[in-house]
Formats: sequence, structure tokens, C-alpha cells
Amino acid sequence: MGGETDTIGIAEARSALAWWLEAGVDVAVQEEPRDWLKPPAPRPTARGPESAPPANVAPPSHDTLAELQDWLASSMQLPLVSATAKRVMPAGPENAAIMLLSDAPTFEDFSAGQPIGGEAWELAKRMLAAIKIPADQAYTASLSCLHVPGTKMSVEEREACAEIARNHIRLVKPKRLLLIGDGPAQALLGKPLAQARGHVHKIEGVRTVATFHPRSLVNQPSNKSLAWKDLLLLMEDES
Repeated sequence: MGGETDTIGIAEARSALAWWLEAGVDVAVQEEPRDWLKPPAPRPTARGPESAPPANVAPPSHDTLAELQDWLASSMQLPLVSATAKRVMPAGPENAAIMLLSDAPTFEDFSAGQPIGGEAWELAKRMLAAIKIPADQAYTASLSCLHVPGTKMSVEEREACAEIARNHIRLVKPKRLLLIGDGPAQALLGKPLAQARGHVHKIEGVRTVATFHPRSLVNQPSNKSLAWKDLLLLMEDES
């Protein structure tokens, strides 16, 4: 049993222990031999009813408003869609007295859980009351129902959103349509808001006028008189 015995320092001991831990050595002795360098077995993947449901990649249904709303709530085919994008769903009755179509929802809208939220919605309700339309008779929707901060629509995405919006309008069948903000005017009329205002348009056969978003009116009250003219134009008798 003779011979020289090598000694190691604390740093070397720690290094050896670290290597053993990386190699899977977590006990000093086991009853059965073990191959410490054998790669771990792959983890089984989830199967059966507990697996996540497949993403909705079906095209939108054009049959009923309820089916279109269900598609908007779950589809992975929407422009700007992602696994983390938040959805703000439209609200209001079919055959509404008026449909308000805004741009993509802001954080304020997302927090309120509706296409127009916060102070902007309070002002929108006063605007509706001024033309004798109760808020519960208005249908509100967004050009895109997705809240995606910091993302700007491409031309192709805006065109796709416009096509969805036209189908949406056709299924809602509103008596009047108010495009609020520059985005819907650009998408559905091909004009910036400044050029679209002051004129009557027809979208899916519905009398349409473009005006300022209530949020911009909160920040720039001087435009309220112009918005009032837009509302009067919208409500003029077509006969």
C-alpha cells in the first residue's frame, strides 16, 4: 500500500466536483452500475385531449355576423396576427342604426375591452346622443381587432383588413357608417381623412361619412365643430 499520495487544493476539488455534477454524478455510491455519460431519454410529447387545440387557420365565414365574430376571435389568418397579439372584439347589434369603424385598437381600447375606450368612448357617446342615437344602438368595430403596439400595417395588410371590413359591414347591415380616423378612410376609400371628409360615400350600399377619431377630438377640441358638420352630413335625408 506504499507509494506517494497526491494532494489537491480546494480550487481543484471544486473543479472536480463541478465536473462530476455536469456528468450526472449526484451520489457517491449506487447499488446498480450506471452509465453516467449516456444521453438522457427524450421527453414524451403531450398527446390526446390534453394537447393544445390546433390554431384556427380557416378562412372567414361569410354567412352570418356571429360566425364572422367567432372567426375574428380565434383566427390565425388575420393580418398582423401572432400568438401574443391581444384581440379587441366588435360590439353592438345587427341592423344597427350606425356602425362606427375605427383604426386598430390602442392600449386604452384594449384596457376597456372595446374598439373605442376611455375618454374617446365617453365623447363618442355624446356625439351619438347629439344625433339622437343611443349608444346601445351603435355597432363599434376596428379595421383590425388586434392590439399590436409599435406595429405599422403594410399596404398588403391594410388591403386585407379592408376586405374583412367590407364583409363585416355587409353582415352588420347598418343604416349609416361612420369611418373614424385616417386608417379606415385610407383603407376603404383610398384617401386620407383630410380628403375623405365633407363628402358622402357608399360602402356596401351604406351611406358613409369619414370624420375625426374621438380620441383626436379629446386632444384637439377645436376640430369638434368640423366633426359636428360631418355628423349632420351623415344624418341628412337621402331622399
